[in-house]
Parts: sequence; C-alpha cells; structure tokens
Amino acid sequence: MLVGGFFLFMAFGPLLFSEVWYQFKQFKKQTYKIDPNGVNENVSFFGQLLGSQPIYITPVNKDFSIVIEKLDINAPIVKDVGVLDPESYKNALTEGVAHSSFSNYPSLNPGNVYLFAHASLNFWELGKYATVFNLIRKLEPNDLIHIFFENKMYVYKVVNTEVYQGWDTRPLTREVIQPVLTLQTCDPPGTILNRLVVTAVLKEEVPLAE
Repeated sequence: MLVGGFFLFMAFGPLLFSEVWYQFKQFKKQTYKIDPNGVNENVSFFGQLLGSQPIYITPVNKDFSIVIEKLDINAPIVKDVGVLDPESYKNALTEGVAHSSFSNYPSLNPGNVYLFAHASLNFWELGKYATVFNLIRKLEPNDLIHIFFENKMYVYKVVNTEVYQGWDTRPLTREVIQPVLTLQTCDPPGTILNRLVVTAVLKEEVPLAE
C-alpha cells in the first residue's frame, strides 16, 4: 500500500500542487503581467507567497516560447516535433512544449500553430515540461496567450475549449481562415483517454526591441 501510495503521489503530485497554487493565487487576487524586455525585477518565490502585488513575467526566450499570464506559464517551445513519434515527443518535453511538425509557425497569415504537452502516469519518463499544460482547462474565452517567435510577440485570444477523443485528429488537421493557436493536453489529467483542446485566434503581432 505504501508503494502504491507513493506512485500515486508521484503521478498526481504535480497536478495537485498546480491546482493548490492556482487557487491560492486566486484567493489572494494576485495577477501576473507580461514584461517582454525584462524591465521589472521579478519577485522571489517567498515574495510571491507573502505579497499580493502583480508578478512580472519575462519570457524565457524570444525565439520561440509561450507565456500565459493567468496560469503563470512561461516555457520554451521545441519546433517541429513529430506527433506520431513518441520518442521524439518525449525528448522534446525535456526541453519545452512541443510544436507539431504538421502545423504552422506564428505569423499574420492564416494557419494553425499547434502546441502540445501532456502528463503520463509513467512519471519517470516525463520530460521537464510535460506538465506545463496541467491547468489550461482553466482558460476561458477572451483570456490571452502570448507566443514569442523570432523576436516578435503574438497575442492570441482564447475563443473556446473542447474535449476530443484520443484518436480524433481534427484539431490538428482542420482548415483555418485566420491565424489560430491550438493548445492540446490530456483529459482527464494524467490519462490518455481524451484530448483537451484550447483554440485561440490572433489579436495582434508586436515587434520587440532587440
């Protein structure tokens, strides 16, 4: 029983911590604000724990990364990961969120930027960034997602959240008539039964200082 309890804790621990930390910030009404050029000094972990002032997020890079202020997500993105290659996917999650090789790059042109990361019960096989999308189910219409790509910031606005069966590839292969961002993770968390898919549309493109 002890061994079983340990494995359950290791499998679901990151999800539980993310949920508790999110609810704690909601209780404090603490907000996160994007700081593309790192002008504001960030606050230490204990500063976040004790204070209620906004926390400024500087993207990990401007080459290809994702920031979601509402969820305190700030992670690099690995380009062109094969969705049909589990080994490639697992390796990618040690370096960042995976970008599908079948999808587009961020731009003002119509296209689907497809990003995916999911948690497995085989916690010992997870990459460092496998649990980044644990809380994307919290996203609601009009929430903002920032994608940094080639020294530009692309601001997307969430339009809906849907659940698809695990084998359904429509979110990846669908035709779009505008710039779209798709985030995918597993649903329920820690399983591979279904796919939780968040769709967002491009709101603006912002060039950044060198």
